[in-house]
Amino acid sequence: MTINGKISVSKIHFNKKSAGMKKLIQPVKGTRDYYPETMAVRSWLYATARKVTESFGYQEYDAPFLESIDLYAAKSGEELVKEQSYVFEDRGGNLITLRPELTPSLARMIAQKQGQLNFPLRWWSFGPFWRYERPQKGRSREFFQWNVDLIGAANPVADAEVVAVLATFFREVGLTPQDALIMVNSRQLVENELDWLGIPAEERKAVFRLVDRREKMNQLDWEGYAAEMGLSPAQINGLIKLLSNDELWKRSPELCQFFPAIEALGVQEFVRFAPNIIRGLDYYTGIVFEAQAVRSDLRRSLLGGGRYDNLLADVGGEALPATGYAMGDLAISIFLDELQLIPKDLGGPPAPVLVTVFDQDMLLDTLALSAELRRAGLNITCYPGGEKLAKQLKYADRVGFRFVIVRGPDEFVQDEVTIKDLASREQFRVTRTAAASAIRQRLDNPVPS
Repeated sequence: MTINGKISVSKIHFNKKSAGMKKLIQPVKGTRDYYPETMAVRSWLYATARKVTESFGYQEYDAPFLESIDLYAAKSGEELVKEQSYVFEDRGGNLITLRPELTPSLARMIAQKQGQLNFPLRWWSFGPFWRYERPQKGRSREFFQWNVDLIGAANPVADAEVVAVLATFFREVGLTPQDALIMVNSRQLVENELDWLGIPAEERKAVFRLVDRREKMNQLDWEGYAAEMGLSPAQINGLIKLLSNDELWKRSPELCQFFPAIEALGVQEFVRFAPNIIRGLDYYTGIVFEAQAVRSDLRRSLLGGGRYDNLLADVGGEALPATGYAMGDLAISIFLDELQLIPKDLGGPPAPVLVTVFDQDMLLDTLALSAELRRAGLNITCYPGGEKLAKQLKYADRVGFRFVIVRGPDEFVQDEVTIKDLASREQFRVTRTAAASAIRQRLDNPVPS
């Protein structure tokens, strides 16, 4: 609770000395603790996203974590603004939100420097977002998201390119078309079909939501919901035929350009036309797409995106064509884990070498040795000392170090070190100056399995 921008102390439980047991403070609901093994998966996703996106020539950017709620009120939709955003009043009386998505921020940033930028822009980002919704498997209140956008190109080839970036990512992490597909539709195509069915413009948003729910409801419930909206039996039947017509895309000039471009980009096996894909956010204007897990036991939506040509104008800039998508880290991580596609060697020590401390007399010499090896380009962990050598060796084995260096009195006299290769279980001595090259040579030559 805040009073005039200040926290009400009556709502805070201060620690007090007590003879009773201390209560462990829990993390905020819907957030995640990133222990090293979990952080390693997130870092792997980030590194893979970077590799794939930059292979298409996209530049990394980011935006503030805090934004004015007015930015999202412009186009993101009432549900996102009123029900899912973390909104608070700052000390100046402004309504601020933790960003629930990035596309409006991207549009604002481009609008601010529109006359100074060279279009088309290819930008990408990977960062944290927040939405106040019910936590469940694959969905949390705090999450990380990979965003890819191409701004300033109206040709459907641009839409095909961002879909190709996504399909290339799927290949890179080991997914096949039997695991996941990218389902594509055109909101303009659906608009044209709704014209033929005589559905007025003021009812389109509601009908888009109806179309979006087609796969999430059984047939009778869906038809009943459509009737409650005021659609006639003929209009409902027309919608049913529309949503079952796999050849409908041939009536769309933009999709007739999109699919040949997808084939030329070599990712056609991952892409399908799906007349029921419409995407819920109000700012989409043309081609839309959604990636879905397609195995019968792993069906779920993985991400969505599409064309949003009007968003820049809605935040104060000049209208520009734009297309892109956002992929949350949680759903894709769960999916890849279920398919056993996350590399097994993630989360190990970033330093392959542990330098042990023989005894207190050798501590400073050991610290100096560690510094020498780092200057030689190796990642080095130095044990803090105070433990017997046997315990240090046990620690190295448990944590997963590749090499252990021992420098005791005998090695000190000869100016040598003993290197234990825990992968091959070999042990050898080299001069202190040769230690770095000896380790690097073994790192460059993996141990035979």
